[in-house]
Order: sequence, then structure tokens, then C-alpha cells
Amino acid sequence: MTGAVEAGLGRPPFLDVVAIEAVYGASILALHDVSLSVARGEIVALVGPNGAGKTTTLRAISNLLGAQRGALRGGTIRWQGEETRRLDPADLVARGIVQVLEGRHVFGQLTVEENLLTGGYLRRPSRRQLAEDLERVYGWFPRLRERRGALAGLTSGGEQQMVAIGRALMTRPTLLLLDEPSMGLAPIIVAEIFAIIARLNREEGLSVLIAEQSANLVLDHADRAIVLESGRVVASGPSAELAASGRLAALYLGAADASTRH
Repeated sequence: MTGAVEAGLGRPPFLDVVAIEAVYGASILALHDVSLSVARGEIVALVGPNGAGKTTTLRAISNLLGAQRGALRGGTIRWQGEETRRLDPADLVARGIVQVLEGRHVFGQLTVEENLLTGGYLRRPSRRQLAEDLERVYGWFPRLRERRGALAGLTSGGEQQMVAIGRALMTRPTLLLLDEPSMGLAPIIVAEIFAIIARLNREEGLSVLIAEQSANLVLDHADRAIVLESGRVVASGPSAELAASGRLAALYLGAADASTRH
């Protein structure tokens, strides 16, 4: 299934992942025949239980599998029509794909503002552009403005997640990849972060691919969802339809009949 067909929205995919296979240590098959797409201006959810292959899929897209002794063994990944296999992760950032890693990675001994600025430096902007981008991020995350001088390692988990997302936004991405943004956070903070992501998508046209174990959290904001189980796509479609069908509950409980999978 190509991304353009899968999207079903009449929009060509920005990102097109076709039948990829990924392995760790040259022998452990983590993904098998995984296909998905993200069109311009879409929010797409990648959901499934723990160990389903969500993080591996994002790492494959970002060309970060090698850092975990992994490799892409088959299939193709194209970004705006260009195959990405031979591109360095930094090249992908320069082309507009930026990933926020699972676990809220921040530079703990740097201030909140210094963390944000490290993202901006990747584009080698002028001082004026850097200041404008910083104000733009503070506009999305007012809490970070209040905490701008605090050491990032001493801020709350929610604030650290905002720093990680804000740092990614400083690169001015076209496609934002988010890996388990709700992990370990209070529901009220998660709701705030998802609301900001939805606003970024709505007001700035940012395309987003979110890997999330808690399907109920992300489906309210996503246009479409792809469900992974044991490294395979077992369901996909408009988020509202998947949520209403009750099929996700069956998949998470391992009760899906083989005849329902595609």
C-alpha cells in the first residue's frame, strides 16, 4: 500500500514508508513489511502496545537505528520524493525531519533557554532570526519563558518535555516525530502538550507523526492512525473510525481475529 493510497485524503505524502524491515544485531527482526505515510499538514498516530515497534519505526525514519545496533534490511523511505537511506540524521534535520526522542532528553546542566538555543544553532541563523525563533517557542510554551533561567535538569518532567519539543521547533521542522510524549507525565500536562501540538498543526501547518502507547490520548488529535503489533501493521484508518469501532481495544488485548488484519 503506498502512502498516497493509505492517506485517502487526496494529498500526496510528504513522508512515504514502504514495506520496511528493521533488525537489531543483524538477527532480531523488529519490523516486518511496515508501510505508512504522512501528508502535508497531517497528524498521524502510530499506536500499539509496548514492544510493538513504534520507536523502531521512528528511528528508521530518522536514520537513528545504527545508534542502537540496528539496521534497515528492506523497503524504502522517501521524504518529499527523495530516498533517505543514505542520508545522515543531520541531513534529515536540515531537510525538515526532526525527532523528539523518548525520555525527555535535555542537557541538565544547561538552562532552559540554553537548551532551546542548541536547536536553533543547527540552522546557523542570524542573531535576529535566533531571537525571533526563541520568542516563537516561548509563545507556544509560556511556561518555558517563566523558567528560562532554570537548569533544565531541575525542572519538572512536563517542563522537560516542553523543552525537548521546543528545542526541536527551533530547527523549524516540516515534520515533527514525537516518541511517547505522554510517558510519565500527569494527565493535565499531557493534555496541555497535545493541545499545543494540535495548535501548531492547525495554525502553522506542521506535519506530525506521534508514536504513543496510550491510544486514547492521541486519537482525539490525529487525522489517521496506524496500529502496530509485534512489528507489523495490523490496522490503519481515520482515527475517529478506529476509536469508534472498538477494534483498538481488541488489538491491545490481543483478541483480534486474524481475518481482521490487513
